[in-house]
Formats: sequence, structure tokens, C-alpha cells
Amino acid sequence: MTPSGSKKSPSQTSASDAGVFVSQEDLAGVAKRIRRHIVTIIGKAGSGHPGGSLSAVDIVTTLYWKVLRHKPADPHWPDRDRFILSKGHAAPMLYSVLAECDYFPVSELTTLRQMDSRLQGHADRTATPGVEMSSGSLGQGLSFAIGVALAGRLDSKDYRTYVLLGDGECNEGQVWEAAMAAAHFSVDNLVAVVDNNGLQIDGPTCDVMNTDPLDKKWEAFGWHVIEVDGHDFTRLSEAFEKAKTIKGKPTVIIARTTKGKGVSFMENVVGFHGKAPDKEQLETALKELA
Repeated sequence: MTPSGSKKSPSQTSASDAGVFVSQEDLAGVAKRIRRHIVTIIGKAGSGHPGGSLSAVDIVTTLYWKVLRHKPADPHWPDRDRFILSKGHAAPMLYSVLAECDYFPVSELTTLRQMDSRLQGHADRTATPGVEMSSGSLGQGLSFAIGVALAGRLDSKDYRTYVLLGDGECNEGQVWEAAMAAAHFSVDNLVAVVDNNGLQIDGPTCDVMNTDPLDKKWEAFGWHVIEVDGHDFTRLSEAFEKAKTIKGKPTVIIARTTKGKGVSFMENVVGFHGKAPDKEQLETALKELA
């Protein structure tokens, strides 16, 4: 979306001002708030997936504040760009981003995983404003995103579709079937982002099911490949802008990230893939994210 009005400080800016930030420092301030939300709400719920939520924050912050055309006040705006979270266990990250964008009140974040909450462990598009796909089983988001992107083409819409996958998720055969289809049908209004943090629930991705070299695999399937530091807002912004210029084929951005980014005792620790911090750990995490 294109905002109007004067620029606010990161502490004053709401998600409805998406796009006003011009510096890494501004985006970093928003990303830190999102990371605080993630550890807080997972800690309160006593369950959830902090590691992969934290690793993807900078990617999705860049999307919502610098790239996506969207209207929080009108989540079903037909001309919006679409963001699809395929690695659905990172729902706390998506919820935190959407709340910061004013899709729903920030205060609602603390209802994560509670009965009758709109914020379940995996996102539900029928319940939560701003969610484009209900998630659960891994490997399905890219196929869904292709359908969304092709629908835009058929309807003569110029919106773009973005989908976030995990590197462990790329063990799924459906991901590669979808990758082949996207290239075959020249879906160039589609951008996939792989959160390449090197860990999945069972351990290092290279040990569980090695997908390296990821770049060569995606290239072999007919995609334009961009590799980038997934925590560098400038490089991420450049990658997304470059993707808009690629015609005749889909683009994949392989974003190198750190699992648990921002919380020292969670970084590169596989145990925090799906474990909530206890009270003491939460206090430590929030101090580090202050």
C-alpha cells in the first residue's frame, strides 16, 4: 500500500503505515517489536514454535512495510498483493506482523492458542483477518500460491503473490511438483522465499534430508534464483524489487537466516523449533530484545 502523511518514528508507526520506512534502522525497530510479541505470546500460551518464527521476521517485515500492496482496513481488497505462509507453524510471526499492521488489535495477540481465539496454532483464513491460506501440513503453500497467482492472471489483475517456505519443508515432494508447474506455466507474478535457517524439528536439514545445493535445484526446475542474507533489510528489499523485473519465469529468494534470531539462547538451537520459553527464559529474551 502507498501511505500518505509524514513519517512517524518506529515506536509510533502502526502497520497501516506500511511502506513509509526508508532505513534499516526503522525496519529493525519494527522487527524487534515483532520478536518481542513472538516470545511473549508463545511464552504465555506455553506452546508454539519460536525458532522458525524468529528466523523469518526480517523477511516478512520487509514484505509488509516495503513491498506488499495491502489495506489492513480492507483485508479482502481485490487488488492486494497476497502473502501466503506455507511454513504454517510460524503463525506467531504472521499474527504479530498482522497486528502491527492493524489487521486486528495488538492486545489480541495474547489469546494465541486459547479456546475460541482467532489465533490458533496454525492460521485459519476463515477466522483471522489478513490470513490468505489455512495451514497445517507442510508442503502445500507453493501449490496454493500458484493457484492464486494464476487466478490473478486470468482475472487480468496485476497483484503479485509471495509465499514463504521453510528449508526443511523443501523435503516435501509436493514442493517440487509445484516448482515444476510454476515454471511450466511461466508464473512470473509469483515469488517464493525459502527461510534457509538450516534446522528443522529433527535436527540440521543437511542431516535429516539434505536439499543442498538449493540454488541449483531451483534453477534446474526453471526458476530465477536470488540468494540473500535474510536479516539484511537492504538486500531483502533489493531482492524483492529485482523479482518484479523478471519475466517469463517465477522467482525464488533463498534467504539465509538464523533459527531463533534475536534471542541468544534460542539461536541455532534445534530444541526451540517447537518449545515455549519458561518464565525465566522469557524474561531473559525480553531483556535481549529491549
